[in-house]
Amino acid sequence: MITSTAIEQAGNVRHGFFTRRGGASSGAFESLNCGYGSGDDRDTVRSNRSRAMQRLALPATALVTGYQIHSATVAVVKDVWSPEEAPKVDGMVCAVPAIALGILTADCAPVLFVDSEAGIVGAAHAGWRGAKDGVLEETVRAMTALGAHPRRIAAAIGPCIQQASYEVSESFRADFLADDERNDAFFASAGSAGHCQFDLPGYIVHRLNGCSVGSVESVGLDTYGDSERFFSYRRATHRGERCYGRLLSIIALDPR
Repeated sequence: MITSTAIEQAGNVRHGFFTRRGGASSGAFESLNCGYGSGDDRDTVRSNRSRAMQRLALPATALVTGYQIHSATVAVVKDVWSPEEAPKVDGMVCAVPAIALGILTADCAPVLFVDSEAGIVGAAHAGWRGAKDGVLEETVRAMTALGAHPRRIAAAIGPCIQQASYEVSESFRADFLADDERNDAFFASAGSAGHCQFDLPGYIVHRLNGCSVGSVESVGLDTYGDSERFFSYRRATHRGERCYGRLLSIIALDPR
């Protein structure tokens, strides 16, 4: 489990960016695969989620995850739902202690938020599409509506695909430049013609700074490049593998 100094210093919160280690899954899903939609055995996935929650000293029944669709839709979580009842959201916010917000990723960025003074946490699934469409801003806005203040919010970007591993087309870059020419700062030359490399975590930091959040930290770990610790959709695709696991990131207010 990887933690964020920024989140830890905020206090009154439990969190973790879990690696693929320490679970019960096998094969392509080895070993802490936490995604029901991955094709892995559901009971094994349930066991893996329980192990993650146990690591945070929280009951397995307190975990909520969304049906992620790369959107900017954010839910206010007031009670726990079952995986079968999960709404189609890519962000969640909560002011209820001990409810754990979970984000599933395999190259996209999990982003965790907390305003400890207000007693509000948030979590977002931020791939390029969600980040571009505003899921980060919508998460901060939803936290603010519950009583948080942007300047008090600490945000942390977990393991995700890093720029050196993220080759994209020039048309991809053009879409970002159409939004804002300053986005060119998040692209670097690639080795192949007609392609460049995109800095997803750098772009997320930029968007969060635009929300005036108090602090932003990126753990700087590459899901694509580190197959021992992380699942990666892009790596699985490049290897011709049909299946891949999902990493779990969690944040929850301390139980009172």
